[in-house]
Amino acid sequence: MRQGMTDSGQPGYGGPCPPSGTHHYHFKLYALDAMLSLAPGATKAAVETAVKGHVLAQTQLVGTYRRTRR
Repeated sequence: MRQGMTDSGQPGYGGPCPPSGTHHYHFKLYALDAMLSLAPGATKAAVETAVKGHVLAQTQLVGTYRRTRR
């Protein structure tokens, strides 16, 4: 497992934290036929390029999150 760069510009998962309203979070999982030689902090574009031709199966989970008032 390697952690890639997130939209916030930091590597790794930081959990949901929408500023307001309900937000959708997309998680993609790939089964590959080879190990990728990407450095930690790779961008989404780099991962998408590297997996081409190596995907055996894939799935996606879309979760929603909304802050509650306290």
